[in-house]
Amino acid sequence: MKPFLFLATRSDDEPADAEYEAFLKRTGLDESTLVRLRLESRPLPQINLDDWSGILVGGSPFNASTPPEKKSATQKRVETELSGLLDRVVEADFPFFGACYGVGTLACHQGAVVDTTYGEAVTAPDVTLTEAGLADPICAGVPKVFQAFVAHKEAVTELPPHAVVLGSGQACPVQMFRIKNNLYATQFHPELDGDYLAHRLGFYSGHGYFADDELAELQARVRLDDVSDSWKLLANFVSVHARDCSR
Repeated sequence: MKPFLFLATRSDDEPADAEYEAFLKRTGLDESTLVRLRLESRPLPQINLDDWSGILVGGSPFNASTPPEKKSATQKRVETELSGLLDRVVEADFPFFGACYGVGTLACHQGAVVDTTYGEAVTAPDVTLTEAGLADPICAGVPKVFQAFVAHKEAVTELPPHAVVLGSGQACPVQMFRIKNNLYATQFHPELDGDYLAHRLGFYSGHGYFADDELAELQARVRLDDVSDSWKLLANFVSVHARDCSR
């Protein structure tokens, strides 16, 4: 099988490694078939799409809606590199799955409005699949209403007409969408369970996602949430798009 490429941007090693571990677990891949590149530490090399089955993008401390003058040099470089890659990925309708930061990345590239209107606190809200979502192979086996973890300051306010909404939420209308046939993005984190999220929260006190004195309560609460249906999305993405080396 041709491997999948995982593009990461977390600068702290421990949460970065835990995120990668979570994606390995939910996709069912190993380090040879889900190859990680940490874009915050080095520039994106030239990517030959024929070498890969698909591309996944994880979460990030970066926000697409941050004013340009407040973005770091690293964020600007990463955004430029991802935009250039997406030029080719979208043109080829190449398999792509972006979680959390992947929403801002793909949505902005496609001309969507991304701002702070629909930010969500650390919760596991209901996500409701649309008719298009229920019919999409990436959502096979996922119930019409399921729970998934969110914690984000920005989200899509308006999608372009060619984007297809696959999942929606009460507080955040665009929870999942598709571009063309093979490019997906979720506002929520389909890689996380309660333990992974509790671990991650410990590194993000003071980052504006929650009050510092809420940390212990949040960690205890998220460990009780059942988000297992959301994990199926990543496993399905890999199952649908895995290519053997002759293709």
